[in-house]
Amino acid sequence: MPFSSLHDPSDLARAYAAMEAAWNQVVDMIPEALRQEERQRLAYIVAACAPLALDEDDLTQNALQQFRQRSRQAGALGT
Repeated sequence: MPFSSLHDPSDLARAYAAMEAAWNQVVDMIPEALRQEERQRLAYIVAACAPLALDEDDLTQNALQQFRQRSRQAGALGT
């Protein structure tokens, strides 16, 4: 459970919203066979970034940056 470390309802809501926003930006670049795994990986990144984020937009952008950087390093998405 990626968001189990978030206990405040507003933090949890922000993380879920940022997760959906980030996912919507990358989903089309991910092969269908990898989508479930990559969605979960993104959720863990969002959860890790949540305590440091200024707001939902900042959280979304930070998570996307890390997701894309790690994807490039692994050669997974070619982004």
